[in-house]
Amino acid sequence: MMLILQVFIMTLVGTVLSCVLACLPGLHVYNLMGLIVMFIYWLAARGIELSPESYLPFMVGMVVGWSILNTIPSILLGAPDESAIFTVLPGQKYLMFGRGYEGTMITGVGSLAGVFLLVFIIGPLAPKYLPVIKKILSPYMAFIIWVIITYILMSEWPKGGNTGPAGWAKFRDAWKSLGAGLFTFFLSGIMGFILMYRSPVSTEVAFQNIMPAFVGLFAVPWCLLNIISGADVPKQYISKSMEIDGAVVLRSTAAGGLGGGFAAFFPVITGGIGGLLAGHATAQRDERVFIMSQGVSKVMYYTGAFLFFFVPGLGLTRGGGAWIIKGLYTPRSFYEYYMMLGAVAIAGAVSFLMMSPLTRWVIKLMERYNYRYVSIGALAIIVVLVFLVVGGVGLFIMIVGAGIGLIPVLFASRRLNCLGILLLPIACNMSGFGHIIAGWLGLL
Repeated sequence: MMLILQVFIMTLVGTVLSCVLACLPGLHVYNLMGLIVMFIYWLAARGIELSPESYLPFMVGMVVGWSILNTIPSILLGAPDESAIFTVLPGQKYLMFGRGYEGTMITGVGSLAGVFLLVFIIGPLAPKYLPVIKKILSPYMAFIIWVIITYILMSEWPKGGNTGPAGWAKFRDAWKSLGAGLFTFFLSGIMGFILMYRSPVSTEVAFQNIMPAFVGLFAVPWCLLNIISGADVPKQYISKSMEIDGAVVLRSTAAGGLGGGFAAFFPVITGGIGGLLAGHATAQRDERVFIMSQGVSKVMYYTGAFLFFFVPGLGLTRGGGAWIIKGLYTPRSFYEYYMMLGAVAIAGAVSFLMMSPLTRWVIKLMERYNYRYVSIGALAIIVVLVFLVVGGVGLFIMIVGAGIGLIPVLFASRRLNCLGILLLPIACNMSGFGHIIAGWLGLL
């Protein structure tokens, strides 16, 4: 009974902490998990050993809480410029029409559906079927990743060149965003090769090797865009209805579950890529379905990837959370798996209950303080975290990554292309010629 109570309390603490911190834009749960693992190692070096029931449920609570509540800054603190209002994602459209609370809660319903899908459908079936699926698909993993890379690059369609006189100017306008997307992908890929073969990060924090690069590629440009943006966020209204029904929930769960589950199972594939593939495959045009499916996809990717690490007989390490915890703990039995599954259910319920009050709190914060100041604070926290975890060299990597991450922001291409930092070097290594590319780059 005491062990069950301990698991419940640690899950609750991790969830509440993560939910509050998830409201800060650009702050990633993996950064916080890295600090916690460093703290656990610090305690172990002094003879203080923590039981798995102390830190594993805490970690699960953090992952689930962040994957659900991170939608708050994604929607409420990602205001676009007014000139881009009809080219942004549906979540930002909700914000600019004063319906940010409604958009956030719709995503929250999707997240809850994702938790239900994991705990009650995928969870019980995973130990029996996922090892078989992995064995069948393992020989074709490299081919699958190259197909996905090809699809991502080909689907970055030219966004201009529709008007004006024919000639070089029209061609340049059409290929401006497309060229920026391709340049971003290959530039980030080169950065990935450097970090993989000649990383300047010290061996003591090697498990956080990619962290400062990801912060620079994704978090810093987002904060900078919020700081310099000229948009004025309209007054947000607290709606009492989300205008959704069972059909919307089922379609969203199918699309998001497909994309997030795909990303959680296959190597290097992230939730963003999974969401892109699922959205195109299922041709979702309803904005409510799109927004809700993103909630499902995020939970399936972040929580599913972490949960699959504990599936007996699977031996799957996907996602940053699983890689961070791998050096600290190795699953041994069904006991850990079902403990994690129960922790996911608890964390999912608590996170959803916290979504409405935290969303209202952030809206009040936006009314009282300009969101630019909130982004400045978030940027300061990010810089401090990178310095604490990786040191001065981490700040340098972060700045380089930020330079690459700003390219798609400035040229209106997909930020998804920044994932070349993982996709390109790992696909080359899995195909057997990564060392040749590294040699050409002078990294060997």
